[in-house]
Amino acid sequence: MKITVIGLGYLGATHAVAMAELGHDVIGIEANPQKLADLQNGIVPFYEPGLDEALKNVIAKGNIKFKADHDEESRQADLHFLCVGTPQLPGSYAANTEYLHSAVKALAPYLRQDAVVAGKSTVPVGTSAILTQVLADAAGFAPHLAWNPEFLREGTALEDSLRPDRIVIGVNDEVSEQALRKVYKKILDHGTPFLVTDIPTAELVKVAANSFLATKISFINAMAEIAEVSGADAVALAEAIGYDERIGNKFLRNGIGFGGGCLPKDIRAFMARAQELGVGKAVDFLADVDDVNLRRRARVVDLLNRELGADLSGKRVLVLGAAFKPDSDDLRDSPAIAVAKLIKVTGATVVVHDPISLDHVRAQNPDFVAEQDLALAATGADAVVLATEWAQYREGHIPADLGKVVANKLVIDGRNALKVEKWQQAGWRLIALGRNVEATA
Repeated sequence: MKITVIGLGYLGATHAVAMAELGHDVIGIEANPQKLADLQNGIVPFYEPGLDEALKNVIAKGNIKFKADHDEESRQADLHFLCVGTPQLPGSYAANTEYLHSAVKALAPYLRQDAVVAGKSTVPVGTSAILTQVLADAAGFAPHLAWNPEFLREGTALEDSLRPDRIVIGVNDEVSEQALRKVYKKILDHGTPFLVTDIPTAELVKVAANSFLATKISFINAMAEIAEVSGADAVALAEAIGYDERIGNKFLRNGIGFGGGCLPKDIRAFMARAQELGVGKAVDFLADVDDVNLRRRARVVDLLNRELGADLSGKRVLVLGAAFKPDSDDLRDSPAIAVAKLIKVTGATVVVHDPISLDHVRAQNPDFVAEQDLALAATGADAVVLATEWAQYREGHIPADLGKVVANKLVIDGRNALKVEKWQQAGWRLIALGRNVEATA
């Protein structure tokens, strides 16, 4: 099929490459000049394992190209995917859908009546009905508009696109359903579940899934708060309840909580939309989910105060990790950055190390000391905080190596990812959130 992918941020760039990998002819539309130039030169403008190589591969095959605007080639497309961002509105919990409105207006002059427009962006329920009218007014005919939510995980995005655990489409007509069945045929031939729903249900699927995952994370973090004052172990607790197949063990690791460009903004937008629909009380619990998540970040500062004194001014704290999760350079609503900022407010010197994202850290947080060399970053540190569980922090001789240069062997494991005995044997006092493991060799 000939398709366009409109908006080449994290979702759009990954989806465009995946569609080209499946053999479709893809035109990627991106208004940002730097992103566009990078992609045209075979460079993915963010870090995602495997995506650079895949992009170069499909460019070499000649079935993907990138443009700033639509032209007559877009008119030949059978299917147009909307992948533009829906960020949180400043001063509000609501999602900003203005970029979607702009995208469909720009597409309208090049849209054939038999072509299908499929939204992939995460949106408030009811958005597609508004977009259908906006597009109809601009194009002069009733368009085929469907919704096809994405379920990518940063760090495994290409794999999630090519081998998803399910594909969900919301449609109003047979034309839209058949177009989406055709574009995903190679994936469906491998037995991937294909769920066809009405459009409002498809709009709700992604935000409902994210709200559930966020709730699960905040639940175990709430249990960790109880464990910390009762002497219980939240990690053992999570393992025990995770064996219950009704609960499962995924997303039950307690720590400094969730972040990134999806979960935080999506649960807030969901609360805002529910209020608009007059059923805000149905998701009131998400405010507590959000509150627990933010509270766990502050817990790190409480522990530093307890161990180093109420006044942290003059102290040097190394924060290991900046991205919101490993195998990503995404700093959006990163718990690691949030913790670093909270520590900085106390007057401490904050040194940040991250394998990938330090350029972003320097640009967005110039008050931090961003150090690429881990030994230099640790030199003279009064405390170390694990904030992003990159593999290099969990493996190798890190406890011994850092122990040679720090001023004080204190590590706070904000992700419950470190091997406790290994650090303790190297002489460290290790404090893990929600666990009763504080000791030294």
